[in-house]
Amino acid sequence: MCTEKCSLCLYPLVLISVICNIILFFPCWDVKYVQNGQITLEVKLMGGLVGGGVLVLLPAVHFHRTGNEGCCAKPFGMFLAAVGVVGALYSFLVALLGLFHGLYCGYDIDWTSFLKKQGEGYLSHLWKDCSGADSKIVMKFNVVLFSVLLVANSLQIILCAKQFKGLLGWLWKIFTTSFKCSKYVKVYGGVP
Repeated sequence: MCTEKCSLCLYPLVLISVICNIILFFPCWDVKYVQNGQITLEVKLMGGLVGGGVLVLLPAVHFHRTGNEGCCAKPFGMFLAAVGVVGALYSFLVALLGLFHGLYCGYDIDWTSFLKKQGEGYLSHLWKDCSGADSKIVMKFNVVLFSVLLVANSLQIILCAKQFKGLLGWLWKIFTTSFKCSKYVKVYGGVP
């Protein structure tokens, strides 16, 4: 499957990851949350921009440029596929932690991530504890964007892993070929 088709599928996913991560910095389309430090660590880690964006864009461009040449036969293309898997996995884990730890929410006077300590179920019934309309909108904003990142990164992992499978096959071929050759040399005392 190492053709231009794979890169054409990866480009929109890269764009979605980058846009989601940038928008996460501006909940409710306002900069005051960034200025006041009301952005969670998971947003600051920029998983969608770095992992699902740049690190997945590298193999996508390579697959697009070498698609007709059969890039699966080239170890560099397979290495870039592995880089893509790592990048998408990083972004996936950051988004998952963003949902798992909970989001910043106006609680009493201060904004905090008090939901982190509440355990499971915070996404449904604990929103009523957040004070202010802005706080609830920000939480919904983050939940939707982190969820979109999870879906996009899952697809990126699958597409890049299909290319990475070629690297494992290539390494297996080298291992089995060198093993057979060395066995032949030992038994017959010569090179075939």
